[in-house]
Amino acid sequence: MTQAPAAPDQVLIAEREDPGRIVSSFGVAMPRILYGTAWKKERTAALVEMALRAGFRGIDTACQPKHYHEPGVGEGLAALLKEGLARSDLYLQTKFTPLQGQDPDNLPYDPKASLGVQVRQSLEASLRNLRTDYLDGLVLHSPYAKGKDTLEVWRAMEDLQAQGVVRQLGISNCYEPGRLKRLFHQARIKPAVVQNRFHAKTRYDREIRAFCKGNGVLYQSFWTLTANPEVLAQPALVEIADRYGRTAPQVFFRFLTQQDMVCLTGTSSPVHMEQDLAIFDFRLSPAECKAIEALLG
Repeated sequence: MTQAPAAPDQVLIAEREDPGRIVSSFGVAMPRILYGTAWKKERTAALVEMALRAGFRGIDTACQPKHYHEPGVGEGLAALLKEGLARSDLYLQTKFTPLQGQDPDNLPYDPKASLGVQVRQSLEASLRNLRTDYLDGLVLHSPYAKGKDTLEVWRAMEDLQAQGVVRQLGISNCYEPGRLKRLFHQARIKPAVVQNRFHAKTRYDREIRAFCKGNGVLYQSFWTLTANPEVLAQPALVEIADRYGRTAPQVFFRFLTQQDMVCLTGTSSPVHMEQDLAIFDFRLSPAECKAIEALLG
């Protein structure tokens, strides 16, 4: 039985009710800003703990030892859970990474197994690493070159959601609108999120974001600040930041969250963590949003 998202107008929580959270088409609430854990290696546990203490309640990771230290994420989570933080208050999202994206000397699954078995083994590794019995989100880290392989993996992910061990599914690094649309229409359980690098080279995924908005799929952005230094330095954006007594990154994040995008931040600075979480203390006007949108070309 095909499971389709709710209508777009049923997807989102009104900002006046909870400006820091948004609800997916599958009824899963997630913070509008997530803490990303890539490339942190041995610092992962300490930084995840720091982020949680600062107030982050959404964590993005991956079962990809090449770029993520998933056991460190679990260690950081455990520190706060022992102190009384409820698992139900967290949005915890990880990824299944295809073989071509893995370190061949440090694999989380059997490379000779079928794709479906690889997905299951990766998921089991993530549950152990993260010390949890379910995930709020499981994301395919990137589509395969062959559509049939992408669909085979997606079917295995659908099985995991049907079993209740995963609450919703998504796909990352999917920059071809046609590829996303094919998966969406073939899927029995539709993607709840698309997570992509947000930058000028892809024209800021305008077509993909429009498709997501029209079909109840939430768009997550990563490298949001790193890939856009020119935008952050634009006088129009800096002027708005000065008007609010905020930083340019805060204004850019606030603009994107007001477009119902979920932003990832991987900062290791406690000051920047506090600033990122403080973006919901103010709201940009329609005219200010229009001015920032014009900077994206």
